[in-house]
Amino acid sequence: MTIQAPETKIVEKSRVACDGGEGALGHPRVWLQIPEDSGWVECPYCDCKYVLKGTEQG
Repeated sequence: MTIQAPETKIVEKSRVACDGGEGALGHPRVWLQIPEDSGWVECPYCDCKYVLKGTEQG
């Protein structure tokens, strides 16, 4: 069984909302704040990683 890697999204604002993106199959909407020192945050429900534009590596 193969497990898909969590999605990574590049965003332009340091405050983002995540609801799993699957309608009724998603999760409760949560608001996440991207810390300035790391430049990224992960959703505690779906592990989606939000990276602030301009701070991504590679």
